[in-house]
Amino acid sequence: MNTSKKPVIMGIVNITPDSFFEASRCQDDEKIIAQTTKMLAQGASIIDVGACSTRPGSAPVSEEEEMRRMRHALHIIRSQFPDVTLSIDTFRASVAQMSVKEFGAQIINDVYGCDEKMYDTVAKLGCSYVLMHCKEVNSTSHEELLKKIFTFFATEIEKLTSKGLKDIIVDPGFGFGKTMEENFALLNMTSQLKSLGYPILVGISRKRMIWQTLDITPAEALNGTTVLNTLALTQGADILRVHDVLEASQCVELYGKYNI
Repeated sequence: MNTSKKPVIMGIVNITPDSFFEASRCQDDEKIIAQTTKMLAQGASIIDVGACSTRPGSAPVSEEEEMRRMRHALHIIRSQFPDVTLSIDTFRASVAQMSVKEFGAQIINDVYGCDEKMYDTVAKLGCSYVLMHCKEVNSTSHEELLKKIFTFFATEIEKLTSKGLKDIIVDPGFGFGKTMEENFALLNMTSQLKSLGYPILVGISRKRMIWQTLDITPAEALNGTTVLNTLALTQGADILRVHDVLEASQCVELYGKYNI
């Protein structure tokens, strides 16, 4: 299955004290700069900044605190890396608007979706929008799983395009609202979402489906992440959202040699 465009890497910079992977937390200015510098040098095309953890069981911080964290981090990143492509990991329309208006962020990565206020905001801003599936599926078969997820995307994409938004990225939402079996079944069927006609983002880095399956910790899940990222590439992933950019870049490079 040949692809005309090389998949790109989105590097994760978490401005949070409680993200599930401790090494990704950037709690001071020097760490933010160092992490961004490293990721860009290792091959990241996009830096995804998150200021409110969405790990399972976490309680979202207030809108004011997320705004404060995000504005501080984006000021640092933009001052050091003025041309970097910025993705904003948020479910709040106000944070999305601030990030685009004040710092020129190009992508809003919304982990919750189905929010008309967010839809209206990103449509007016004219930025790219990552639409993620995060609803519980409760499927009785793999066919029903795919049908429910496909229907979700078709419905929400129609809403977005009706508001004038065209630059949409589809994220199957691994680890959100899905059982372990559903996560792996969805990975095996990701290529079928290509018929929607939009780029596919896969965010599977160090997630529970890896470390719980292997009975390890998130800190030990790099090898498993690389394996599943490789499988995601065979399924047509256009963007890999990762904590470990070097290994993901190597994965893309080797896959490119294989996929000729």
